[in-house]
Amino acid sequence: MTYLLPLLVGVAAGFIGGLFGVGGGVVMVPAMIFIMKMETKMAIGTSMAVVIFTAISATAKHATNGAVDWKTALPFIPAAMIGGYLGALTVQHVPADQLKRIFGGFLLVVGLKMLIGK
Repeated sequence: MTYLLPLLVGVAAGFIGGLFGVGGGVVMVPAMIFIMKMETKMAIGTSMAVVIFTAISATAKHATNGAVDWKTALPFIPAAMIGGYLGALTVQHVPADQLKRIFGGFLLVVGLKMLIGK
């Protein structure tokens, strides 16, 4: 496999993650599935491994810009870790096609809410 495609996907996911705070998985998982032809569950796990580093680098830059409220962020950390573990545990029991539909529906609902919501 060439390194150009993962490099381009990684840069796009990192940029979008750093710009919008979405973690990059919103770009990376679909790109891995549809462009790189990766199996859904493998794409999800691989994306999580990459997003750790996206989050660290983007958080560092946002913090130097004074744009991180650590007092608010700290209680989210253990809760998000528990939620992430439970999600990874649950994904084993959900068929890949159903995961794609759920993820697509989630993105659609969130996107519409952001476009038309207040």
